[in-house]
Amino acid sequence: MSGLLEHHARAPVAALRPYLAELTGYAYAGEPPELHRGLPSQHLTLVICLDEPLGVAWPGGPVEKFHALAGGLHDTAVRIGQSPNRAGLQLALTPAGSRLLLGVPAGELSRLVLDLGDVLGPQARLLPERLAELPDWPQRFDLVERFLTDAVRRRSRRQLTGPQPEVGWAWQRLRDSAGTAGVQEIAAEVGWSRRHLGERFGQEFGLSPKVAARVLRFERAVGRLRTSPQLRLADLAAQCGFADQAHLTREWQALAGCTPRQWIAEELPYVQDLESPAAAS
Repeated sequence: MSGLLEHHARAPVAALRPYLAELTGYAYAGEPPELHRGLPSQHLTLVICLDEPLGVAWPGGPVEKFHALAGGLHDTAVRIGQSPNRAGLQLALTPAGSRLLLGVPAGELSRLVLDLGDVLGPQARLLPERLAELPDWPQRFDLVERFLTDAVRRRSRRQLTGPQPEVGWAWQRLRDSAGTAGVQEIAAEVGWSRRHLGERFGQEFGLSPKVAARVLRFERAVGRLRTSPQLRLADLAAQCGFADQAHLTREWQALAGCTPRQWIAEELPYVQDLESPAAAS
């Protein structure tokens, strides 16, 4: 346990791994941070609170509060705070998980935060109370996995179609290259024009291939800074596919709403607590 935050994580069961990348629990020992930035990434986010609802706001927008939420892919940091929420579960959902578990392509949820019951059905609204009644994290994880596994079984019977193979290939190429593969190059590989690829890709994921590449490069840079906060920004830029340090800083400002050093100063202590191996279970 950290002095600031308990963090618990478990690898999803095999049946859920194509759809659920991460399953974590959090509990602040004291007051939660006044502001936390929900950074853009390659995953959709589900949060289920165990106590008070979580406050979420887009830049310049009003705060909305949720006991359980689903957030789509986005390219601007979400502001999380103005809420006494101290504990909950956070799930990182893949775009394939959006199709199968939520029943819609990730593109339909892009830049949105919705009540989880609106996308997973009314039973999802009972999850916060049911989870809060359980005595420990393993039992909470078990309940969530059972709930999602049942959802996978129900959806699978409906024989939902996946994305076009070319679109799936483009997404995988961007992921494998951490956003450094060229969009024109990928379009040529699938035999489409860049414009056609952009239209189909945007329909599926809600982000254009170029914006998705930016998010993936940024996500890689965030991961590096989390593990090596003393890394020189010029070296970070070179390692993660940015033209130079100035390019890295501009992208960080656009996607996170702050500079890299500001993020380190304001949020890294909580992130380090969140990722402390001693806190994992």
